[in-house]
Amino acid sequence: MTIGLGVAGVVMLGTVGSLYVSYARLIDERLHGERDRAVPQVFARPLTIQTGQSLSQAELVARLNDVGYAQRARVERAGDFAIDRSKVVLLSRSGDQAGKLVAIAFPEPPVPRKRGAQPPPPPAQRVTRIQAADKMVEQVTLDAPLLTGMMTGSREKRRRVALDAIPARMQEAVLAIEDRRFYYHPGVDPIRIVGAVFTNTFGNRSYLVGASTITQQLARNFFLTELLLEEQQSRQRSYTRKILEQFMSVVLETRATKDEILELYLNDVYLGHRGSFALHGVAEASKIYFAKDVRNLTLSEAALLAGVIQSPQIHSPFNNPERAKDRRDTVLRSMVEAGYITEDAAARAQQEPVAVVARAVDNEAPYFVDYIGNVLDDTFPGVTAKPGALDIYTTLDLNLQRYAQEAVREGIASVDTILNRRKRGPRRVAQAALVAVDPRTGEILAFIGGRSYHQSQFNRAVAARRQIGSTFKPFVYLAAFEKAADEGIGDVSPATMVVDEPTTWSYDNQEWTPRNYDGEYDGAITLRRALAMSRNVATVKVAEQTGYDHVVELWQKTMVGVADQVKPYPSLALGTAELTPLELAEAYTVFPNRGTIRRLQPLINVTRGDDVARPKPVPGSSVARPSATFLVTHMMRSVLNEGTAVSARSAGFSSDAAGKTGTTNDLRDAWFVGFTPELLTVVWVGLDNNQPLGLSGGQAALPIWTSFMKSAVAGRAASSFDVPGGVTFLELDRDTGKIATPTCPRVTNEAFLAGTEPLGVCELHRFH
Repeated sequence: MTIGLGVAGVVMLGTVGSLYVSYARLIDERLHGERDRAVPQVFARPLTIQTGQSLSQAELVARLNDVGYAQRARVERAGDFAIDRSKVVLLSRSGDQAGKLVAIAFPEPPVPRKRGAQPPPPPAQRVTRIQAADKMVEQVTLDAPLLTGMMTGSREKRRRVALDAIPARMQEAVLAIEDRRFYYHPGVDPIRIVGAVFTNTFGNRSYLVGASTITQQLARNFFLTELLLEEQQSRQRSYTRKILEQFMSVVLETRATKDEILELYLNDVYLGHRGSFALHGVAEASKIYFAKDVRNLTLSEAALLAGVIQSPQIHSPFNNPERAKDRRDTVLRSMVEAGYITEDAAARAQQEPVAVVARAVDNEAPYFVDYIGNVLDDTFPGVTAKPGALDIYTTLDLNLQRYAQEAVREGIASVDTILNRRKRGPRRVAQAALVAVDPRTGEILAFIGGRSYHQSQFNRAVAARRQIGSTFKPFVYLAAFEKAADEGIGDVSPATMVVDEPTTWSYDNQEWTPRNYDGEYDGAITLRRALAMSRNVATVKVAEQTGYDHVVELWQKTMVGVADQVKPYPSLALGTAELTPLELAEAYTVFPNRGTIRRLQPLINVTRGDDVARPKPVPGSSVARPSATFLVTHMMRSVLNEGTAVSARSAGFSSDAAGKTGTTNDLRDAWFVGFTPELLTVVWVGLDNNQPLGLSGGQAALPIWTSFMKSAVAGRAASSFDVPGGVTFLELDRDTGKIATPTCPRVTNEAFLAGTEPLGVCELHRFH
């Protein structure tokens, strides 16, 4: 008997020892591997603030939160900032003013007038001046903002931070409500277990009390995920799972310090969903819930986050603000009981409303992050499969991204209003996409794939291939000027006349009679006027005179879109080709870039430890000569100044720019592409089911483009398109297209390829 018990004891000890060794190995692998630190982190380009920029003080504070600056009463160390009336003062920790005290000033609030007087208008929200170390500067560059963490194979968002970066009030709120004896138990809390059993037996049976410690929760969710999945599949009883979890917790306490366990827990704990993303960790949740760095959370906000842990769906402030408030107040009372805060502090925090940031998941460019996930391995093969922390630095400009989000939000709301007024047929939900790039480098600066990532994760910027309509017309005129230059034809220029009248073309045993959008015809007009007013018949005639094959050949040089989709038929001139917004943006880089296309690039570099990988530069290919390209760009300026996009000027956009509206058959899709020398933006608006939107490019897409570009160029130095060699200018009479006389009432300064200038003088006004 004694021998049998001894043998049983030895076997049991051996089993326990074997399990200990096995679980200790698993824990060590996870701890040393730092699973959540190995999550790829995606960064935007470094944050830049410049004088004259359209930015409010509150927006600057939000941007400083983006890059992890901590708000203090006084600035004492790098990474701190403070608000001083109409200024924000910070101690820069990186960038061009690293280690310097920087003061960013905004307009002073208006002085209150006498009682009863009309209140003064608020000042424009712009950066008025920037001072760095007692020296005035035009701009300051700070850190690269973290967009998100990407989890391979799942849709999780997290950002890992060290325990000392999580404020004491956040740690204490979690400890008070989840595990008050955390620093005193060995992983399992016998006192809490007894209390839970007593409460669940004799208390309110409709609400059971749990006894899991923080260590147990971490063991279950961080270390035992695969084992618990197998358990669910085999339907083992929860008692077995609980014993396994408790054993693992005790082992974990012998392999990691209390602070290491708490840090892992606060970075891993599940805190709900936004859109299709699962949120993990208090740092990520503070960004999504409050648009704040975790270090800047108030006591009320920290208590609210801690309260969500128990049941993220029930206590979500997005879904159930009243329940979230009740749970927050419970956390605050627990903090008082634990001695972390006073009753007065709790009472003040309880008076604060539950305020979360609406649509916060869209603030971190989720469509762009999805796009990065798709192109990362193509750009750097196998990079995500290698071990170690991966930091991905992208070209996205967070300032421009936010301008784009606001422009799309407002623009789509206006489209909704128009569609709802019509009340014909089923309700139509318009979608939008926006892509903004630097045409000089091909870097993607802003990226919107839909009106709401929460509602739909379909990325229209890269996946919605639609007919591009009249946005193709500039390539027709470019082909015409290229042919004229190649063959020495002297009568093809922006001033060349073409007859805009009803015309029928016959090809492939069929007849085709295109109409102008408004059903009107202008008779004899210049090529400039034909493009500015988007005249269909005139443009098809230009394509015919140029040769459809020549137009196809020029387009194929762009190497954009599906090969061979542009066919040498008359209809090609009106944009039957199908492209995504991203592809159209790439094609249009030809114009501001003097005839050379730039391949679009979303990545700056990828780092893993000390290793830095940069994308291989893809040289741009020449599509057309600079002089011919300039002529078309100069003609597209007229689209904004006097053509189908003139409403952009009346809306307040005054920068030198060129562009083209695009509307497809039956008003199915609405486009606008426009650019300055430094910024090119494409906007598409349409329906996902490919049914007619019922609005033109000027009605639906142009207002979004205008709103975005007004904000994007605010504060930037004015620029204009450089005139290349081989281009000359002449003053022409607008009515006749001939050289103007001093008596001509309407004169335009027209551009020509050298040698193609007209010789005739205007006779219509010669004797006036």
